[in-house]
Amino acid sequence: MSAIPGALAVHHVAYTVPDLDQAVEFFTGVLGARLLYRIGPVEDPEGEWMTRQLGVHREARAWIAMLRLGPVTNLELFEYRSPDQRRVLPRNSDWGGHHLAIAVEDVDAAAAHLRAQPGVEVLGEPQTVADGGPIHGDRWVYFRTPWGLQLEILRMPPGMPYELDTSDRLYSPSESWR
Repeated sequence: MSAIPGALAVHHVAYTVPDLDQAVEFFTGVLGARLLYRIGPVEDPEGEWMTRQLGVHREARAWIAMLRLGPVTNLELFEYRSPDQRRVLPRNSDWGGHHLAIAVEDVDAAAAHLRAQPGVEVLGEPQTVADGGPIHGDRWVYFRTPWGLQLEILRMPPGMPYELDTSDRLYSPSESWR
């Protein structure tokens, strides 16, 4: 198997949200992201550009915001308006299911912060993986944004068991975002 020629890094992850203003406010106000830019509408009402380039309905219109989460993650948010738009978020178990995981210093303190935010649903209680497997010691919990997007907060302590089997390491931040 070969890599994409010239590949350097993952540039960004992207999510489509129902309300771009609400999502930008949540990611900046609750999670501490920084807004880099906004553009839109992106559209081609008389042509096929939206279908050809983005795989969406030809009459779709998009508004876009690019945010920075911490030192290395760019997050692109889209709000689409399209005649054939489905308005149901996939579950993690569905094809296309997804979540964004955010490393934190203290999962319990972060979960308490999230529980205090209007419309945020923390799913269950923080859990610690204690099975002796490759991520033994990982502490985590999932949560949902006010519009239902699933995210995760986690803390993987140094010296995870998987490190015994490979010289590759997961990126691990050394200081907080601010």
